Amino acid sequence: MKKLVILTGAGISAESGLKTFRDSDGLWEGYDINEVATPEGWRKNPELVQEFYNMRRKAVVEAEPNAGHFALAELQNHFETVIITQNIDNLHEKAGSKNVIHLHGIITKSQSSLDPKLVYDIEGFEIKMGERCEKGSQLRPHVVWFGESVPMIEPAAYQCMQADLFAVIGTSLQVYPAAGLMDYVPFESPKFLIDPNAPYVSGNVRVIKEKASVGVPQFANLIINEFS
Repeated sequence: MKKLVILTGAGISAESGLKTFRDSDGLWEGYDINEVATPEGWRKNPELVQEFYNMRRKAVVEAEPNAGHFALAELQNHFETVIITQNIDNLHEKAGSKNVIHLHGIITKSQSSLDPKLVYDIEGFEIKMGERCEKGSQLRPHVVWFGESVPMIEPAAYQCMQADLFAVIGTSLQVYPAAGLMDYVPFESPKFLIDPNAPYVSGNVRVIKEKASVGVPQFANLIINEFS
């Protein structure tokens, strides 16, 4: 069974109604990123940060996977499938995908503000001020903020090095370090880019200029017929 590694970005979640701070009408608009998505913002006003992520988490809990998510889950029946996502939602898991690496954390979990290795599931959608980890520190969102390291980038790069097939879905390939993951994929491995605004790419890359809910089922049918 060939190994398929997929990198997903905001585009696949946007079709399930989850807006991103890059959208002109996005959920982050009206909020200074430095205030809600940095360690400095957390230290300055943790109540604001909790309120912001509780709002986002509520949207994630209510959101449903779209055809793109379900098509990726179906590929597990044909390939050894690994999904690397820049998204902090759990829509891949809701659709049935089993092997998902969250580069930037997952909003449905909390973590200790003292020890990031202490991670907990959240009941409902709120982290309340006063909720503490076993070491006594306030719980915060399990999300990688700007200025923090991306601890899952090395496991993700390792998976890319093993890829027989590689796809990028719903991302502009402008956010690093995730954008550099394609460089770890073996040169001879077929590569695919699915995005309506896909930039020009050279080399061994096939482009499907469709949104995820349309382009991912097309991609899935193509690789099942050609490579499975």
